[in-house]
Amino acid sequence: MFDDDDPVLARVRELALALPGAGQKVSHGRPAFFTTKVFAYYGGSLRVDGSWVEHPSCLLVNLDEAETAALLEEDRCFVPAYLGASGWTGVDLDGVRRTDWAEVAELLDASFRRTAPARLVAQLDDQLDAR
Repeated sequence: MFDDDDPVLARVRELALALPGAGQKVSHGRPAFFTTKVFAYYGGSLRVDGSWVEHPSCLLVNLDEAETAALLEEDRCFVPAYLGASGWTGVDLDGVRRTDWAEVAELLDASFRRTAPARLVAQLDDQLDAR
């Protein structure tokens, strides 16, 4: 369900795996980034009028309600099938050169903070303070 040589996935992987204690696995056929819980998926789908609409180059993140509501006002964002009911949001990515990678890093950070153990969040804060 994904191309391991996808340059957008490579950039998402680089950002996600830079977070403390982060790893990658394949879950439900898609790359998933996790600590003790998954904090991001690459790729997703949406059910529209009984048909599946694939979003192969997107980031699925778990954000707070306010961030989710703000993102869902944008056309590039969607509530993914299955995970949407648990607070996940899909954000379509527009290629390596056109994607706002600072925003992707912020989304990964926010989702990581909601799912990672407190010690890893503290480690991230220490890394950010050291910059």
